[in-house]
Amino acid sequence: MTSATHRTAEEIGRTPKGPRPLPPLGTQRAAADLSHVDTVLSNGLRVLAVRKANVPMVELRLWIPFAGTELTHAAKAEVLAETLLTGTARRDRIAIDTELALIGADLGAGVDPERLIVSGNTLSNGLPTFLDVLADSLTGASYVDAEVGRESERLVERLAIARTQPRTIAREALQKHRYGDHPVTRETPEAEDVAAVTPEQVRALHAGSVLPRGAVMVVVGDVDPDKVIADIEKALQGWASDKPAVRLPELPELAGGQVLLVPRAGAVQSQIRLSAQALPRTDPRYAALQMANLAFGGYFSSRLVENIREDKGYTYSAHSGFEFTGGSAVVNVEADTASDATAAAVLETRYELGRLGLVPPTAEEVESVRQYAIGSLVTSTASQTGLAGQLSALAPDGLGVEWLAEHPNRLARVTADDVAQAALDFFAPKRFTGVIVGDADLLAKKLTALGDVIVGEPGPAES
Repeated sequence: MTSATHRTAEEIGRTPKGPRPLPPLGTQRAAADLSHVDTVLSNGLRVLAVRKANVPMVELRLWIPFAGTELTHAAKAEVLAETLLTGTARRDRIAIDTELALIGADLGAGVDPERLIVSGNTLSNGLPTFLDVLADSLTGASYVDAEVGRESERLVERLAIARTQPRTIAREALQKHRYGDHPVTRETPEAEDVAAVTPEQVRALHAGSVLPRGAVMVVVGDVDPDKVIADIEKALQGWASDKPAVRLPELPELAGGQVLLVPRAGAVQSQIRLSAQALPRTDPRYAALQMANLAFGGYFSSRLVENIREDKGYTYSAHSGFEFTGGSAVVNVEADTASDATAAAVLETRYELGRLGLVPPTAEEVESVRQYAIGSLVTSTASQTGLAGQLSALAPDGLGVEWLAEHPNRLARVTADDVAQAALDFFAPKRFTGVIVGDADLLAKKLTALGDVIVGEPGPAES
C-alpha cells in the first residue's frame, strides 16, 4: 500500500504562480435592523421586545439582580434556582412540564452572585401559556419540602464533583485573589451550606429578592412588539413590589500586581488565569479595546494563540476576553498547560502582552480583527437565540438594539492608532494580576524567578 503525501497548509495556499489570492471581503451589513419596543412596565420591569420572525418561535430572557451579602446567600440562591419551576399553588412539577411540552416550550433558571436568570423559548402560538407559567412561578412558587430536598441532594452531588475540577479551583482562586471577600467571589456554594437550606429559607429569599423593579426582560421572536408588551404587562400584573431588586455592590478597581501560585500537589497540568481592569461597553474607547483584545488573544489567529499554541505547543487552548459585572469590566487571559511548560507559557504570555503595546498591531492585523469582530457580531445575532443572548447581556447596562445596530459602525471607525493606544493603555504586563494553579514543587522555583509571582496556601490535591 502506497502512503499518501500530505501537503502543508502553505503548499495548499499556493499555486505555481505564487500565493493563492484571497477572495475580496463582502460588504458587512448592519448587525440589527429590527422592529422593537423598549419600555418599563408599571411594576418597574424593563421589557425589550424585538420582532425577528425567521422561525415561529419566541426566545425569552429574564435578568433579575439577585445579590446578597450573607455567607449562605449563594447556597440558598442555588437551591431557589433549582426549584423555582418545580411547582406553584396552581401547578405541580408534572403540570408545569406537561404544559410547557404541549406548546413546544422549554424554561429554566440559573443564578450567580450578580443575577437570577430565567430563560426559555416557545412556539409563538404558545406564548400566552408560556407567560402564564412564568408569571405563576414568579408570584407563587411553592418550594415544597420534597422538591427542595430532592434538588438540594442533587446539587450537593454536583458541587462535590465541581470542586475537584481544575477550572473551578482556578476560577475560585482568581475571584478571591482579585476581589477578596466581596460577594462576587461566592460563585460556588459550600456543599454543607446547601444541605442545610430549608424550604422556609428559600421562600423567604424569593419573597425578598425575586422582584421586578430593576429587572430586565428580553423577548425576541415572531411577535408584534407592541402587542407582546401589553400581553406581558397583563400576565405579570401580580408580580409587583415597591422595593427594587438587590444589586451587587460595586466592584473595586482591579490593580495590577503579583500573581498567586496556588499549590495543587500532583497536578500534571496548570491553569494560568491573568486579569486586568478594562472598559465597559458604554465607554467610547471600547471598540478600539475590543479590537486590541482580538489581536492579542481573542480569536484563533491572534498573537497569543500563534505563539504558545501554534508555534511552541505549550497549550491546546489559549484565549483572552472580557468579563462584565455591573458597571465594571475586566479582560481575562486563560491558558491550561502541562506542568513542565507552565513557566515558559507565562513568560511568553507576558512577552506578548508587552509586545502588543510596543509593537502594535499592523494595519493588516487591524483590518483582520475588524472584519472578524463585525462578522462574528452579525453571525451571533442572526438567530433568535443569539440575538436574545446579545441583548440580555447589554440590557443591564441600559443598552439595547440601538447600541447593537451601531456597533459595526463604531468598529469600522477605529483606526490602527486607536488600537495601538488601547494596547498600550490596557495590555501592559504590569496591569495584570491573577493566579496559576499547579504543582508548586515543580513550578515555584521557575515562576518566582520570573518575578511578581508569590506562592499561596495549598489548594485541593490532584485526585
